[in-house]
Amino acid sequence: MLDCHDLTRRFGDRIAVDGVSLHIAAGETYGLLGPNGAGKTTTIRLVCGLLHRDGGDIQVGGLAVDEDARDAKALIGYVPQDVALYPDLTARENLEFIGRLYRLSGEALTKRVGEVLALIDLTDRAGDRVDSFSGGMKRRLNIGAGLLHSPALLVLDEPTVGVDPQSRHAILESVQTLSREGMAILYTTHYMEEAERLCDRVGIIDHGRLIAEGTRRELVSMIEERDRIELVASGDLDGFVDAVRGLPGIEGASVQRDEVHVLATEGRRALPAVLEVAEHSGTRVRSVQVIEPDLEAVFLHLTGTALRE
Repeated sequence: MLDCHDLTRRFGDRIAVDGVSLHIAAGETYGLLGPNGAGKTTTIRLVCGLLHRDGGDIQVGGLAVDEDARDAKALIGYVPQDVALYPDLTARENLEFIGRLYRLSGEALTKRVGEVLALIDLTDRAGDRVDSFSGGMKRRLNIGAGLLHSPALLVLDEPTVGVDPQSRHAILESVQTLSREGMAILYTTHYMEEAERLCDRVGIIDHGRLIAEGTRRELVSMIEERDRIELVASGDLDGFVDAVRGLPGIEGASVQRDEVHVLATEGRRALPAVLEVAEHSGTRVRSVQVIEPDLEAVFLHLTGTALRE
């Protein structure tokens, strides 16, 4: 649904986006992560045709995106970081006005506004002015404005910044629903747990360059970290560890006081066999947990900084 090749954008002597290429399929949520100033928002504005690019090409649904490419831009729903609503209008009036900009009218407009209000869980507040809304409700309505014309590609630039937990949950649920229904989604966030929960693939951008891309598992494998199975146990732990080391997918095991630490390529898949060995060796397991390397570890390794610094 989205194909970008070698995107470049300069601001004077500074290269803000440096040869970025990415693609997103229908029904896929792609997370774009990077430190502040890495080039995320500039990349998004290039994708939406809001900035002139110095190099590269962009296609949405097979159509080239340029500053005057109306057909291509009509396939994109853009939700910026800043809330773009009229505070003295109601939620419904905001959506109706924006819908008319998309050339919706009559029953089609009324139906679509109702569908969007239901999706963002604001039906019961449709008649209230936006200036009476919480920050989270405004964010949800802002997303609704980007959905009115049923875009094929939804671009969300940090949509949960500063929202309350209830609204954040509602936003994430809405994104998951849209993805299941086949919409392609480009998503930037400063919250790693959101990327873990929502994104099929993640691209990490730093200093304007896309330095890594893949599924969570693929990115974790790049830094050669392994899953850890940690067991609190009693019995012949040395004998238990010796037996565990011979299991498929186990790369190491050690005893630390009353704990056994096991390194595995896929911890959750290996866990039943580890527990079976414990039972046969007479080892009494009191607790167990599988710790999987996360995107935070990958991000820190590749960029040298935490995501929110």
